[in-house]
Order: sequence, then C-alpha cells, then structure tokens
Amino acid sequence: MSNSKRRKTKVETPPLVSKSRRTQRRPIEARLQGHPLRVNAADLPRRRFLHLIAASAAAFPTVSHDASAQSYPSRPITMIVSAAAGGGTDVIARVVAERMKGSLAQPIIIENVSGADGSIGAGRAARARPDGYTIDIGFQGNHVLNGAFFSLPYDVLNDFAPISPLVTLSNVLYARKTLPAKDLKELIAWLKANPNKASVGVAAAAQRLLAAFFQKETGTHFVLVPYRGNAPEVQDLAAGQIDLMFGAPIELLLMRAGSIKAYAVTSDMRMALAPDIPTFAEMGRPALSWSNWSGLFAPRGTPREIIGKLNAAAVEASADPAVRSRLADLGTEVFPRERQTLEALGALVKAGIEKWWPIIKELGIKAE
Repeated sequence: MSNSKRRKTKVETPPLVSKSRRTQRRPIEARLQGHPLRVNAADLPRRRFLHLIAASAAAFPTVSHDASAQSYPSRPITMIVSAAAGGGTDVIARVVAERMKGSLAQPIIIENVSGADGSIGAGRAARARPDGYTIDIGFQGNHVLNGAFFSLPYDVLNDFAPISPLVTLSNVLYARKTLPAKDLKELIAWLKANPNKASVGVAAAAQRLLAAFFQKETGTHFVLVPYRGNAPEVQDLAAGQIDLMFGAPIELLLMRAGSIKAYAVTSDMRMALAPDIPTFAEMGRPALSWSNWSGLFAPRGTPREIIGKLNAAAVEASADPAVRSRLADLGTEVFPRERQTLEALGALVKAGIEKWWPIIKELGIKAE
C-alpha cells in the first residue's frame, strides 16, 4: 500500500475511543429497556436494585448453557487418541467411535496426537473448550502414571471430566523369536547369567513400571531402550533389534505368525486369545499381575448434561455384540454395565494415583 493510501485510511478511520470512554457504560435504565426484568431504578433502594441486575446478568449464561446442552451434538465431535494410528488404543477408539456416532447422529473424527507417553494428546484435550466437541480416549498411562513421571501441563485428577470406562486389558511379555529361553523360568535364568546385556523396549509409562517390577521381583538387570511409539518398538522386536518388551494383546498376531514369542501374561487368568500362555501368578510372580484400562474423558467444565449424552452413547456402543466381539479380538474386556459410569472412571483415576505414584517413587523409576 502506498503512503498516500495509508494517510487516507488514517484520515478516514474514526478515532479510537479512549480507554476511559470505553469503560463508561450507558445508564443502567437504558440497558434494561426491553429486558424481562426491567424496573424503574428510582423506585428501588440501591442495594436491592443492584441485586436484581446481578440476577438478571447471571440468567443469560444459564439459558445459553441449557440450550447448548439440549441441542448437543449439532456438529462433528473430535476424539483425541494419544497414540499413533494402528496401535491398540487407536483401534479401540475407532471401534467405539464408529458405534457411538450412530447414537449421537454426528461423525466422530479420530485425531492421533502421539508423543511424551500420551501426555501431548491428553494436554490438548485438557485445554479444549468444555463443550463436548473434543473428548479423548485416555488410559492408565497418560491419565494416572504420567503424573508421577513428568511435569505435566495438566492435572490428571482435576483437569478432566470422566465420561465412562471402556475396557480393561493385560500385557504380555514378548521376546525376539531367537531368544534361547523356552519359558519364563529359563528366561529369568538367562537374564541373571547375562546382567545388563539384554535390551527391553519401553514406549510408555506402564512398560517402564512393569520392567522395573520385573527387575525387582526377579533380581535381574537389563537395559531399557526408549521408543516414541509402540509401532517402532514392535518392529524392532520382530527384527531382533531388542530382546524383550511388555506389549498389548494385539501383538499376539505376530506371535501366531512366528515373528516373536511370548512368555507370560499379566492378567489374573489366562487370556482367551492365548490360553497356552501362562500368567505371571502361575509362574510364582503374582506381583507382576497388572490390569490396564481405557476410558473416555472430556475437559473439566463440560456440562453434565453433555457428559450424560456421551456416557449413554458409550454404554450403548459397549453393549453392541459386534463391538464387544471386536474388542474381545483385541484381547480386551468390556467393563460391566454397573461400572460404566463417570463416577467409576473418576474412582479408577484416583485409586491409580494413590496406588502407583508412591510405588514409582519408591522404585526410583525415571522417564527417558
């Protein structure tokens, strides 16, 4: 733009109102013209009059809040998945979201936001507008354990509104197919004979915790290899670049294909998907029994009416036989109906903090 044009614009633009003028407000009587609570200021004592004005102003957000909740949802919903596409959490999210969209009559868009053990995605969800149009599928790692490992940009207990638990799942101790040990006892003996020579992949807080427990319970020592995501960790295990990893049941597909082997599962009972793999408890290591979970969360401050609609959609999805079958194929177990409540999910978070944070501190587990 030329100087002449800039000068012309400056001349023709009305002068800005000064700060002092901007803060001046119209007389209160003028602002109440046409208002349902219109009164004559001269007829009321000053204190009583101001009380009425305050009550009138407070009524507006309430009406807007109720109207928004009643019409919800009126546009697509974003579900943040704090993991890369293709992993167990991502698949669970897509299976549940596909069914929920039928109940809510709106699409649910999956947004994969991986990194920092799921903290980046959870942080984005915590900072989203609390209007029900951004939710996240969280898990015990980024909604409990990460609070003991990192200085987070969110509060795991207070910055979210729980919607509903979804599934529980166990972990499996996998190994490269060429590892010489035939079972868990032989594996422990091999690790003791080769201290700090074996490598164990860790891509999440839960894996670090399980690895630390394993070392404590078995008296073994190995090297932890950090990964930014589960996919490259699994690829390296199948390629023989690392020796061990605690992974999700979804990796059982690779075991059946002969690409990796498995030694034990962290569940209390043998998994239906792999009945030939013993539990750690069966092998005399009950401390390594572990159950992870996934659930839906919204930002703190999301209206309870909206939370109720999301919860109803999640419960309906979990009851669908096709959804339950698909989730079972992933090695997960749907929560019982009586526990599919926002209160139950909130209790899981609180219980996890009370149980695991002191243990992580005692073991001295550090994030990489």
